Amino acid sequence: MNAVAISNMSLEEKIATMEQIWDVICQHQNVKSPDWHGEVLLKREESRLAGHDQPMDWQNAKKAIRQRKQ
Repeated sequence: MNAVAISNMSLEEKIATMEQIWDVICQHQNVKSPDWHGEVLLKREESRLAGHDQPMDWQNAKKAIRQRKQ
């Protein structure tokens, strides 16, 4: 798959492809997240604890993303 093929995909197709790629990546037990991931997660947790953000399950998050893109 090349950049042109990806550009021609619908948003739904792009998200589905990303999910498939992530599923394959997650099968590798030795994948290490970069250090900045931990920093972002810490900031998000602090924001949640302060009452600024609330967690959202993945299905609802995908719906929200799709609605923003329409």
